[in-house]
Amino acid sequence: MADIQRISPEQAKKLMDEEGYVYLDVRSEPEYAAGHPSGAHNVPLLHAAAGGMKQNPDFLDVVRALYPTDAKIIVGCRSGQRSMRAAEAMVSAGYTGVVEQRAGFEGPRDAFGALTERGWGPAGLPVETSTPGASYAELRQKAGR
Repeated sequence: MADIQRISPEQAKKLMDEEGYVYLDVRSEPEYAAGHPSGAHNVPLLHAAAGGMKQNPDFLDVVRALYPTDAKIIVGCRSGQRSMRAAEAMVSAGYTGVVEQRAGFEGPRDAFGALTERGWGPAGLPVETSTPGASYAELRQKAGR
């Protein structure tokens, strides 16, 4: 497993504002459309499908087509599970500027449903439902997929 830096939502926002990091939201298209960090790009690691989630076979191909391997990228998801898997895949593919935003958009919950760490939304950071040019359909087209 790659040694990937895990950061808080507040640290992610600061890196975006001050160092030009791109926030790569790896949640499914419906999750992204329902609300995402302001300015986030959507390349799902998994797609919502009948019977659960299915691996996106184009994930790395789309990422490679859009971002150079030295790009500064924050990877985030719903609660921190998918984003860590996506970050590990990207580092294994040669990406050097990847950090993972732990707690994701909503934050992880315990067995009783209580929030154990605030994600981007519960932290009160800027959220939007539409980012021009950043939906998966738009990014996939830009990537020629």
